[in-house]
Parts: sequence; C-alpha cells; structure tokens
Amino acid sequence: MPLARRAAPRTTTRARPSLKTRLLGGRKTRTTKRAPATTVTTTTTTRTTRTTGGRHGHATTAAPVHHHKRHATMGDKVSGMMMKLRGSLTRRPGLKAAGTRRMHGTDGRNARRVH
Repeated sequence: MPLARRAAPRTTTRARPSLKTRLLGGRKTRTTKRAPATTVTTTTTTRTTRTTGGRHGHATTAAPVHHHKRHATMGDKVSGMMMKLRGSLTRRPGLKAAGTRRMHGTDGRNARRVH
C-alpha cells in the first residue's frame, strides 16, 4: 500500500489593523440620514392664563444637588482619554462627552450602592 503525502496546512498571516481601524471599531458601515427636501413651517398660538390668590415675593430657591463623584483611577483617566479621542476622531459628541465624564469620575459607575 503506497503512502500518500498530504500537503502541509497553509497558514495565512494578516496585517495588524491600523490605529484608525482599531479606533473606529473594525468594519462597521454607517448610514447617514439625509435632510428632508421640503421645509415645514409650524405656527403656534399661545394663551396667557392667570391664577388667583398667588403668593407674591415668596419665591424659594432649591438647594444645589450634590453630584455623585467617585475617585477616578489612572485606568479610568486613560480609558476616558481614549474614549474622548475616539469621539473627536469619529465626530461623535456623545462618546467624547462620555470620555470626559469617565476621566472626571462623574460617569455614574458605582453610584447605586445600598448601605
């Protein structure tokens, strides 16, 4: 019985993804929304209503709300900086704002804690 030689398995090498590809997140396609071709004009009518027996001169101001802020670690600062950079490069203001919040420790992580 003759021994048949099998071909060695082929190995393929892929190029390392560029920084832009890694920041943009791979092969995602984005669709852009187009503005409507027609302009819509809306007219609003307002009415003034009056209340009787109001309290004059007794306006109270609410106390300022304490915004929960945690201690941002170095990892949070680096991660937030990368999120902010990614939002700037991809023109996504929400991602940029989320990166800023993470850098400052006001992103709301560890906020729901039961004592």
